[in-house]
Amino acid sequence: MSDMLRIARQFIEALPHSRDLGMTVEDIAPGVAVISMPFDDRLVGDPDTGVISGGAVSALMDTCCGAAVIAHPDNGGATATLDLRIDYMRGATPGQAITTRAECYHVTRSVAFVRATAWDDDRDNPVASATGAFTVEARP
Repeated sequence: MSDMLRIARQFIEALPHSRDLGMTVEDIAPGVAVISMPFDDRLVGDPDTGVISGGAVSALMDTCCGAAVIAHPDNGGATATLDLRIDYMRGATPGQAITTRAECYHVTRSVAFVRATAWDDDRDNPVASATGAFTVEARP
């Protein structure tokens, strides 16, 4: 396991909310993170349809975006969300895990810009997409 993947997994496991939602780091590379969240009946937002709540999807996307910023070589440490816009395109299919891939595509002295997509088993039909801005720490 690479050092970057080990650090990303420690980051996720240190966040009680992420741990409680069952998030798992699937892949990490410079400026990129892929995190999944299993289906869980406790996360259902609409009991009639069985669709996972938008809040759980939002938490997954925010965490994945933060992990991508932390994994970017121009970030010197931790990060915090400044702004995150999520467009929900459809409800996730009940019973299926949701995976998010985030890419930190631009970093300034103090702000990182990220875009992300979330999907279930149907990768060609996204559940949601996001764009956001995150804090950046200066390199030591």
